Amino acid sequence: MKTAKFFILMPFFFGTLVFLPNTYAQDYTKWGLPEGAKARLGKGQITGKIAYTPDGTRLAVVSSIGIWIYDADTGTELDLLTGPTSISNIAFSPDSTTLASGSWDDNMVRLWDVRTGQPKATFAGHRSDVLSVAFSPDGNILASSGYDSTVRLWEVTTGHLIITFTEHTANIGSVAFSPDGNTLASGGSWGDDTLRLWDVPTRQLIANLRGHVEGIRSVAFSPDGNIIASGAYDSTVRLWEVTTGNLITILTGHTGPIPSIAFSPDGNTLASGGSASNDAKVRLWDVNTGQLIATLAGHAEGISSVAFSPDGSTLASGGYDNTVWLRDTATWKPKTILREYTDGISSIALSPDSTTLATGEGWPNNRVRLWDVDTGRRKATLGGHLDGVSTVAFSPDSTILASAGFDNIDGDARYNRIRLWDADTGTLKTTFLGHTDSVLSVAFSPDGDTLATGGGWAGNASGNWKQDTGVRLWDIATGQLKGLLTGAADSVRTVVFSPDGNTLATGNRSNTIQLWNVATKELTATLKGDSGYVNSVVFSPDGNIIASGNGDWLTEGTVQLWDVPTRELIATFRGNTGPVNSIAFSPDGYTIASGSGNWRTEGMVQLWDVPTRELIATLRGHTSYVNSIAFSPDGYTIASGSEDGTALLWNFAPPTGTVPQVSAYDLNRDGIVNLLDLAIIGEQFGQKGAGLLGDTNGDGVINIFDLVKVSAHLDETVTHAAPIVHKKHQSFFPAPIGIRISPEVIQKWIDIAHTVDDGSLTFQRGIANLEALLAMFTPSETALLPNYPNPFNPETWIPYHLAHPADVTLTIYDIKGTPVRRFDLGHQPAGYYTDRAKAAYWDGRNRDGESVASGVYFYQLRAGDYTALRRMAILK
Repeated sequence: MKTAKFFILMPFFFGTLVFLPNTYAQDYTKWGLPEGAKARLGKGQITGKIAYTPDGTRLAVVSSIGIWIYDADTGTELDLLTGPTSISNIAFSPDSTTLASGSWDDNMVRLWDVRTGQPKATFAGHRSDVLSVAFSPDGNILASSGYDSTVRLWEVTTGHLIITFTEHTANIGSVAFSPDGNTLASGGSWGDDTLRLWDVPTRQLIANLRGHVEGIRSVAFSPDGNIIASGAYDSTVRLWEVTTGNLITILTGHTGPIPSIAFSPDGNTLASGGSASNDAKVRLWDVNTGQLIATLAGHAEGISSVAFSPDGSTLASGGYDNTVWLRDTATWKPKTILREYTDGISSIALSPDSTTLATGEGWPNNRVRLWDVDTGRRKATLGGHLDGVSTVAFSPDSTILASAGFDNIDGDARYNRIRLWDADTGTLKTTFLGHTDSVLSVAFSPDGDTLATGGGWAGNASGNWKQDTGVRLWDIATGQLKGLLTGAADSVRTVVFSPDGNTLATGNRSNTIQLWNVATKELTATLKGDSGYVNSVVFSPDGNIIASGNGDWLTEGTVQLWDVPTRELIATFRGNTGPVNSIAFSPDGYTIASGSGNWRTEGMVQLWDVPTRELIATLRGHTSYVNSIAFSPDGYTIASGSEDGTALLWNFAPPTGTVPQVSAYDLNRDGIVNLLDLAIIGEQFGQKGAGLLGDTNGDGVINIFDLVKVSAHLDETVTHAAPIVHKKHQSFFPAPIGIRISPEVIQKWIDIAHTVDDGSLTFQRGIANLEALLAMFTPSETALLPNYPNPFNPETWIPYHLAHPADVTLTIYDIKGTPVRRFDLGHQPAGYYTDRAKAAYWDGRNRDGESVASGVYFYQLRAGDYTALRRMAILK
């Protein structure tokens, strides 16, 4: 009897409760993962505000995938708040327990529980993007402003809308309460350019301060409430006297918009951040004199937000270079830099040895990062590109990484270099120079001797546009040009070698695929595709099929399959919500993964069954469009890179073989009769009708006779034929079957089989195999396993095994041995209680429903005569 494969996520156990920041930082790869994903590399782009909790314990950073929460002292990641995909602004309540956020994508204001990371309430009313939120000092009122030119006041406890201010004539980029809560300031933008002050108790407009010549981006009150500062698109910061509305001074020095300003807690210093690329600096001003105190450089791109810690010891700044700098205010020197934020990922590549993931980032970061697939750690950052990186690819032996992009400056070909890197050290090996335009795709030949590169569009300094439609072949060893393929129908968006290396396929902007003979450099075929660009082309592993991903900003995307020998279109997959930007074949050739989306549509990964032409799974989790897709060489992992600045690694369970020539009992056509086929019967049990997949005896009903027949043929294999697999009944995450096979289900099948046993060899063998399966599901001994996660905040799961049926109780003790919580789990059958659906669950609360304090706790399992005790920790 062969053993079935089970995918079990085992928890990590920390024997010693010592946490080093660099070690614990790995955990961020697991925060807030969508269903089916096992890791996330990168934290997204920094897209908005950073804010300290009023108690100074936490720092929040707004990114393209959610709100990251850090320990303000150590810089350790504590949580990722996910939900809305485009968060514009955040604010903490005065008691530090609630976080408010405004959203671009659904015009909502949300309240989050800081302790649990869960949403508490949603306020709806804005007709367009919410741009700013602020709590009143007593925490009872929340102010929000939006692109709909309104300021709204909400009652925090009930969500009731108190009033809507409509006097602004343009969008309102920032709101702030005075320290006494009696005054609200709002800054108008793009055509309004006014700073308005509102009396909160009477709900009346009390001042309209004019002076900025362009829209206001940020407003802030001094701690004593006497001064209000405003930063604007006109590159100035203005200080106003609150009581009179008089302009005190104008602070000049920035060369671009000022999206964020902040007073120090003592009120003596004002920090302002410049958002322009040539003004990526934080400026510090003496509030009393208006003089510039210091200019802080370090960010490679503009500043998005600045904030002082409540005790005034730290200044935080977030930049469009996707870093957060924490500076000591005594010296203004950096204490910590929070990294792993990334710009939009344009291309990804998994090394053939499965150890490294390469990600190419667009403008303004213009870099390549190498990540350790197992740990999620960044191994190297490769700089040097002058503009966004469009494509990356590994050599077949995993030793070389090629990267290229949009390096041409005003069409000057001298800058347009293809770079080859040592994949182990991250050092630059050589560059190839020859394209007169941006390079959109690179591909290594199967033998690793040749690199193919395809070009796109470019403009020169005089504004004349031209195309570089030539495909170039480079000798890797010498760096010399081996050949030039001319005659491409349009700019080349993708290039790929056939598995034997004899053919090169190119996908073009004018929805065509062209096939080239590598040896003769001749065009051998042109395939006219669907409407839109051909963004991605791949060969099936056997070289008999070409798949293309199609679409552009205006057309819905498709995946098309072409028969290579006949050049005929054999299938079109529809159902993408936007252009298909990238596709990849699984190593067995049975599945195609497609990444799609654009600014108008949802970004997603879709899995297509090649033989049946069916959509078998849709993977959602990216907050922007998916630009690149890759399978790991073993077929068990899918990597997707997105414009949201992250790469997600997804679990994937490939089939165990190809379809057999003949077997009535191999229902999923994977070459072996096994547990998956029994699962199909179980899924259909009781169904009636003609042509049912599991109706092995043809009587028009799925019943115990069909199940016993399949069971009697378990482990039967036959010779393989055409590479076809039917995955319709498979569920990919985490178990590759559509029905959960449990001891209870198998025992029920055995009981039914005994009642109708006709004494035949088929029934004897079928029941024996079912009983053997049941034995597989029963543990050999009772055991209490480590809880996961550990340490945790605020919830954990406690797994265990039962070798025999038993009455089960679980008790939580504090470090003194005092019982904190007891769970009577009742009489349970033998089995594995390891996943989150079956394991014991503790939400970190005592018997009175109160959250317990951080520290070490113990949990004890009693199951019949068995007793065991383990340790766990809550880390808040």
